[in-house]
Amino acid sequence: MKLIIIRDNFKKGLIIIEKIAGKNFSLPILDNVLIKTFQNFLTLSGTNLELGISYWTLAKIEKEGQITIPAKLLFNLINFLPDEKIYLESKNNTLFVSGEKFKAQIKGLPAEDFPIIPQIKDEKKFIEVNNLPFLQGLSKILNFCSTSQTHLELSGVYFNFQKEKLELVSTDSFRLAKKDLYYQEKISKDYSFILPQRTVRELTNILSEKDSKSIENYKTKIYFEPNQVFFEIISENFSFPQFRLASRLIEGEYPNYQEIIPISYQTRAVLNKNDFLNQIKTASLFSGKINRIKIKIEPEQNLLSLFSQSPETGEIKSSLSGEIKGQSIEISFNSKFLIDGLLNLEGQRIIFDLNGEDGPAVLRSDQDSSYIYIVMPVKS
Repeated sequence: MKLIIIRDNFKKGLIIIEKIAGKNFSLPILDNVLIKTFQNFLTLSGTNLELGISYWTLAKIEKEGQITIPAKLLFNLINFLPDEKIYLESKNNTLFVSGEKFKAQIKGLPAEDFPIIPQIKDEKKFIEVNNLPFLQGLSKILNFCSTSQTHLELSGVYFNFQKEKLELVSTDSFRLAKKDLYYQEKISKDYSFILPQRTVRELTNILSEKDSKSIENYKTKIYFEPNQVFFEIISENFSFPQFRLASRLIEGEYPNYQEIIPISYQTRAVLNKNDFLNQIKTASLFSGKINRIKIKIEPEQNLLSLFSQSPETGEIKSSLSGEIKGQSIEISFNSKFLIDGLLNLEGQRIIFDLNGEDGPAVLRSDQDSSYIYIVMPVKS
C-alpha cells in the first residue's frame, strides 16, 4: 500500500475510530484500525465486536493494499503533526509515515486477522433523516438510559419509527425522556429497535464533528437488518458515505412508555426556566447526598417554594412566582433529575405538570411540544 493524504482528512476518521479501540488483551487486533484502499478512497475501520465504524476519504492511491495499526498510537502521532500532506506506505506489517520534516515507523498486524465488520445486505431499504434535528434529538435523550444489568432493555435508546415520526425514548425507571422527529415524507411500515447507549454516544460524536452550517449538507440513512442496524452519514456532494456505523441491537421488549406519560394534570405551573433552574441549583447545595429537595406549590398565591436541608450543610428556603392552577401540593424530587430535564428544554418558559405526591411529573417547553421529560417524585 502506498498513498498520499491530507493530514486533516486522515485525522477526521481517526478521531472517531480510536475511541472504540481499547486495551483488549485477549484479542489485540481490536486495538487496531484497519487501513485499506479502494479506488481513489482510503477507508479506516475499527470495531469492538459490538460496534463497528468505517470512514471514507479521498486520497491519492499509488498502490493498493491494507494493514492494521494500533489506533491510539496512530491518532496521537497524526494529531501532533502539522497540517500538510502525509505519505503512507506499508511493508511487512509495518506502516511508514512521513512528511516534510519527519519519518516514523509503526509496527502493525496482518489485515487478514481483522474481524469482519457486517455489511449492508439490502441497500434499497432505508429511512433517511436530516442530521441537525437527529443530532439534537439524540443529545436530549442520550443520558437517561439505565446502567443496571437487571433490565438490559432499559440500557439503550428506543427507536420507534412510526409512519409520520420517529420517537426517541430513554428511561432509567426514575425519569423518562421522549423526543419526536418528523419526516419530510411518511414511511410505509413501522419499525422499532433498542440501540445500545454506547452506539448512540458514538453516533452523536460523529454527527457533532460537523459545524452547524456543514451538518445541514449531510443526511443519515438508517438500514435495518435482523439483530443489527446501520447508520450512514452521507454528504450531498459525496458518492460514498463519509461514515458508516454498524451496531448490534439489544434484545428484549421495551416497556410501554405511552402508559407512563400523563394525559392530564392535577397541578400546573408555568415558570421562567432560568429562575426555576437557578433556584433548584441553589437548593441542591443543601440537599445532601440524596439530592432531595421539597417543592410546595400554592395556586392561590401563584407561588412555588423550594426547601432543602441536610445535617452537614444547613438549610435554605426560596420561592418564585408563576402562572399556577390546580391543586396545592407538597412534593419532593431528586434535584439532579430536575436539573437534567430543565437543561434540555428550549425557550424561557416551561410547563411543570404534577399528578399528586406519588404520580409522575412532566417538564416541557411551551415552545416545543416534541420533547417531554418525565420524572418520578421522591417518596417522603
